[in-house]
Amino acid sequence: DRHYPEEAPAHPVEVDPFWIDVTPVTNAQFARFVAATGHVTLAETAPDPALYPGADPALLVPASAVFMRPARPVDPRHGVTWWALIPGASWNRPLGPGSDLTGLEEHPVVHVGYDDAAAYAAWAGKALPTEAEWEFAARGGLDGAAYAWGEDLAPGGAMLANYWQGAFPGENLLTDGYERTSPVGTYPPNGYGLSDMIGNTWEWTTDWWADRHAETPARACCAPKNPRGAAREASHDRDQPGPIIPRRVIKGGSHLCADNYCRRYRPAARHPQGIDTTTSHIGFRCVVRPGAN
Repeated sequence: DRHYPEEAPAHPVEVDPFWIDVTPVTNAQFARFVAATGHVTLAETAPDPALYPGADPALLVPASAVFMRPARPVDPRHGVTWWALIPGASWNRPLGPGSDLTGLEEHPVVHVGYDDAAAYAAWAGKALPTEAEWEFAARGGLDGAAYAWGEDLAPGGAMLANYWQGAFPGENLLTDGYERTSPVGTYPPNGYGLSDMIGNTWEWTTDWWADRHAETPARACCAPKNPRGAAREASHDRDQPGPIIPRRVIKGGSHLCADNYCRRYRPAARHPQGIDTTTSHIGFRCVVRPGAN
């Protein structure tokens, strides 16, 4: 209730037991999946023109969105100024043609769509987490704390996650040591021993987006169990012109979250992401639920 309106109202939630990956899925892990299955990702596939009537055919090519730091001051309210749709950018060419994964093997995989993440999870005998499962894990046993480690973002000046220091998007002080993603496990784990639950990359969850949580009882005795978010049909942005694109909840913030913009490096924070879009700052991790096939 103290931060962005889409996080409200604060309420208790109950989840069944589950295991969750200690880190996000890495480039090396995703490469093994692709080698074993021949999977072609969303970013490597040309969009279906039927889904985008009137679109410029030159834009309907395999591509993904890559963050490009502006060379001059820009208004942080206009994200289009720092995102570039780069043809050829994909999970193994993270900055576009000419780039590769050299030195990035243990960084989280990016440029993966929801269906790519779900395909990996199925191949690995796992699943993607719900929003409630993800948030429970991110809190590390702390009930209601602002961050995954307590109430201070940088206690004693310590960098405990990969997020943006400085005035986004033009000034990056690199206090945490990284311009973009960082190797998984670089920063201390939370109370459950989980790394990178905050910052580095956003992570996909299975929940369809809703602008607010449902109103629920404030008493723990009546907490909703294993909530699953909104209906698919209600998840798209009604104010956005063009095709109707369902959106999933992503969690955790990324290396682009800053104090002056997108303070979503917190367990409670959440954001919508269209299932037709991939970017250079979204990855995922998987869960296993006891008894699940």
